Amino acid sequence: MDRRSFISTVAGALLAAPLGAEAQPAEKVYRVGFLSMFPGSDPDAFVQGLREAGYVEGQNLNIERRFAEGKAERLPSLAADLVRLGVSLIITTGVPPSLAARDATRTVPIVFVGVADPIGVGLVANLARPGGNVTGLASIEWEAFTAKQLQIIKEALPKTSRVAILINPTNRMHSLTLPQEQAAADRMRVRLQLVEAREAGDLEGAFEAMARERADFLHVWGDPLTYASRARIAELAMTHRLPTMHFFREAVAAGGLLGFGPNWRNTWRGAAKYVDNILKGAKPADIPVEQPTRYELTINLKTAKALGLTLPPSLLRRSDEVIP
Repeated sequence: MDRRSFISTVAGALLAAPLGAEAQPAEKVYRVGFLSMFPGSDPDAFVQGLREAGYVEGQNLNIERRFAEGKAERLPSLAADLVRLGVSLIITTGVPPSLAARDATRTVPIVFVGVADPIGVGLVANLARPGGNVTGLASIEWEAFTAKQLQIIKEALPKTSRVAILINPTNRMHSLTLPQEQAAADRMRVRLQLVEAREAGDLEGAFEAMARERADFLHVWGDPLTYASRARIAELAMTHRLPTMHFFREAVAAGGLLGFGPNWRNTWRGAAKYVDNILKGAKPADIPVEQPTRYELTINLKTAKALGLTLPPSLLRRSDEVIP
């Protein structure tokens, strides 16, 4: 090999190496925050939805989870911590975590899930064009929805006259909705018993209070606490021989009797799409708030049999899912 050929070969090799490295850049790793009141409120459907969009936790995605353990006063510091970490986006569940995240930042995108009235609580200015750095997936119109659940309770057990309502008093929507359910109960001649639980440790005392009042049925209102504690609630309800109505299908799968609400697996998969769009450059201000268009009735026949109940055939026929 002559001198000119040798120099050309070496130069070509030196140039080829960096070009080959640049052709296969390292994949970007995104950091996303997750803020909620209770552990167990980050469902598998959300992670699955992210995976379908191409994000794999531990590879190109890190999820920084922060839970307030039922203590709302911890939310501001947890939200501020996520902002300090430099997350690209924050996912929130329910009203208190969403408001805490909004107060912590006006620039980091926020995607909320499970907020019934995002305009009323001040998260967005408009459902079609939210404005600001917040958008997400609303849950329901509680006023009409809780009345519908009460109707299903009466259809399932027509002799029901006393219904206990398990609520989390820290959930602002619960206090706003109670007058509407009371009005529906008055029309149906049903007496309501309000029972509060702020954290999982309050549940046993709540069920003891229901037993003292001889409740015929338990209406469990939707909340991050009741979602995270769904198995414990089902266990206590069975111990007290108390049929239950739930907001979450997962609570019925855990042993509750009836469930009527949005398909939360689809909701969380939708939240994953919001995350994907924002990470790809979409602005929350321009992404409309999504509202559920369909509600599903779920029945657990195993629980009905364990309670010695025979549910009306008309209710079974209308159900979207019967768990044997």
